[in-house]
Amino acid sequence: MSLRPQVIQLYKNLLYMGREYPMGYDYFRERLKRAFLKNKHETDPKVIEEMIGRGEYVIKEIEALYMLKKYRTLKRRYYDVEFTNKQATN
Repeated sequence: MSLRPQVIQLYKNLLYMGREYPMGYDYFRERLKRAFLKNKHETDPKVIEEMIGRGEYVIKEIEALYMLKKYRTLKRRYYDVEFTNKQATN
C-alpha cells in the first residue's frame, strides 16, 4: 500500500490552511515545502505514518490559531476595550 496519496493530500490540506497564516502565505508555503523536501528520502511506512499524524496535528493547531484570531476579533468588536480594562482594575 502506497502512502504517497496520503502525503500529497496532507500537503494540499496544509497549503489550503496556510492561506491566512499571520506571517503570510508565501512564508508558510516556503516553510512547508522545505519540511516536505527534507523528509522526501524517507521510505519506512511506519515513520511516514508518524509524520502524517504529525502533519494532521499541525492542521488542528492552525485551525485553533484561526479560531483564536476570530474570537479575539469578535471580542474587540463587541466589547469596549476601555470598559474591560476599567472593570479589571476595580
